[in-house]
Amino acid sequence: MIPYKHEPFTDFSKEANKKAFQEGLKLVDSYLGKDYPLVIGGERITTDDKIVSINPANKSEVIGRVSKASRELAEKAMNTAVEAFQTWRKVKPEVRADVLFKAAAIVRRRKHEFSALLVKEAGKPWNEADADTAEAIDFLEYYGRQMLHMKDGQRVESRPGEFNRYDYIPLGVGIVISPWNFAFAIMAGTTVAALVTGNTVLLKPASTTPVVAAKFIEVLEEAGLPKGVVNYVPGSGSEIGDYLVDHPKTRFISFTGSRDVGTRIYERAAKVNEGQIWLKRVIAEMGGKDTIVVDKDADLELAAQSIVASAFGFSGQKCSACSRAVIVEDVYDQVLERAVALTNELTIGNPADKTNFMGPVNDQAAFDKIMSYIEIGKTEGKLMAGGEGDDSTGYFIKPTIFADLAPDARLMQEEIFGPVVAFAKAKDFDDALAIANNTEYGLTGAVITNNREHIEKAREDFHVGNLYFNRGCTGAIVGYQPFGGFNMSGTDSKAGGPDYLTLHMQAKTTSEML
Repeated sequence: MIPYKHEPFTDFSKEANKKAFQEGLKLVDSYLGKDYPLVIGGERITTDDKIVSINPANKSEVIGRVSKASRELAEKAMNTAVEAFQTWRKVKPEVRADVLFKAAAIVRRRKHEFSALLVKEAGKPWNEADADTAEAIDFLEYYGRQMLHMKDGQRVESRPGEFNRYDYIPLGVGIVISPWNFAFAIMAGTTVAALVTGNTVLLKPASTTPVVAAKFIEVLEEAGLPKGVVNYVPGSGSEIGDYLVDHPKTRFISFTGSRDVGTRIYERAAKVNEGQIWLKRVIAEMGGKDTIVVDKDADLELAAQSIVASAFGFSGQKCSACSRAVIVEDVYDQVLERAVALTNELTIGNPADKTNFMGPVNDQAAFDKIMSYIEIGKTEGKLMAGGEGDDSTGYFIKPTIFADLAPDARLMQEEIFGPVVAFAKAKDFDDALAIANNTEYGLTGAVITNNREHIEKAREDFHVGNLYFNRGCTGAIVGYQPFGGFNMSGTDSKAGGPDYLTLHMQAKTTSEML
């Protein structure tokens, strides 16, 4: 297999890089407020009904106005994708991979522009936006290489007088429903995983971050992707989301988002509709309630820093974010005290200003939901830091710590998706693991300990898809830490992993008598 090395993160301590990023921000400023059409079969279609994308750090700033797909246009896109599939499925895997490699090169050249757009549209601080863009490049490079590795299928045995083959073929038309929190990386990764394996795609990006997806469609076109292979159809879940999930010509759905929406899609996709001749496949990543466990035999400074960085990076709006810190009682007070001190040092404000560690939360609905959880937290535990929000100019919420939570408290069980972390005390390491495992999720977790026996115990018994030792619980890198969780965190798929592409294909056995 062609060697793969992940895209490096930008070092913003270097003046040249800082300047280049500021140029990226200026470039994005120059095209704010533009209109973006649907793209169906290469055709630009403008509708009167628009999704207005705004800057969550500055509600008065419009990022762009994106045409909204109706049910009729969704049907047109479906028929276009069905037709395009007949030719795209027969394009050589090497050619499909080349489109990804070319797209990666284009994004690499425009890296700071895409990151600046994420600062504006998604409210990401510089380093978080840079990591998002780097991850998008990684997905393009990695999945292209994986396809080259898998193009000849798997070896199977043959008997004398026969020759057997085991090949992978694409599924058909996929509906990609991407999230706003990794508005570039996950949107790009799920889209190209589907297309490099020979499928065609209807891309419905998140309604708060549709502009970065529109820009990515332009990249794919420039990279030589044929018309109709990816169709850009932003729209509301109720109008076109359900329609496309239910559609008899839909072969698979690739979804990243909340547990409630994910389980609804899973349920709807299970129904066989009139004219449907297959069982739809669902690839879903649905969130988490992630725990950092701190043992008594641990580096306590590392523990506090890991909790704070994992809880408050990108305002806690990662499905991998640390929302629970479970600490063995011997060191609980020390870790809590240090985490509060570190949290109180964090700066919050417009992420276009590099000095701000934290930017806004996603939108008014997110702001209201998180603030309501903070009110719940005040009844369940002790407020140690933060607890305040301001939505006058943007959706800003201070990084918030609650202490002394019971394991069954709502703050310990429900996904908040914001800058709120709950601290709970454990009697010993076994008790800490039991608390860590007591949610319906199983996405990420971390254990801070210097006890080898406890590391091995956690490796076996801490039931999460991504478990980290002596570091934070966010920041999986494509090809290095394949990402995806257990239980209600999704369908156990591993994005950026060696078997992810197989989810977009089916195996065909052929046997020839010689």
